[in-house]
Amino acid sequence: MLRINCPYCGVRDHEEFSYFGDATKTYPGLEKENHAAWVDAVYTRNNPKGEHFEFWQHTLACRRWLVVKRNTITHDILEVMPARNRPIGATQPAPYNGPKASKGANT
Repeated sequence: MLRINCPYCGVRDHEEFSYFGDATKTYPGLEKENHAAWVDAVYTRNNPKGEHFEFWQHTLACRRWLVVKRNTITHDILEVMPARNRPIGATQPAPYNGPKASKGANT
């Protein structure tokens, strides 16, 4: 059984968490011309062998975002950290600043 040591809640079964993908992936900007890059970023996945950083959310408890360093061959969990503390090699996705108001829109 896969057990994840949440920094906030302690050791829990992986069924309390949701996997959200590669924590090392760089996401494009939100501009309209980046549509194809977003399709690639969301739907194209690597299948790395060995140690890998992954996003997980503790959905059934504290709801915090975590980065789990996991060996994809043995499934051993090597490290768990708050997502904001991930290492330099694991880049952050582009921030979402909400929808842009169009000219003449009521505010």
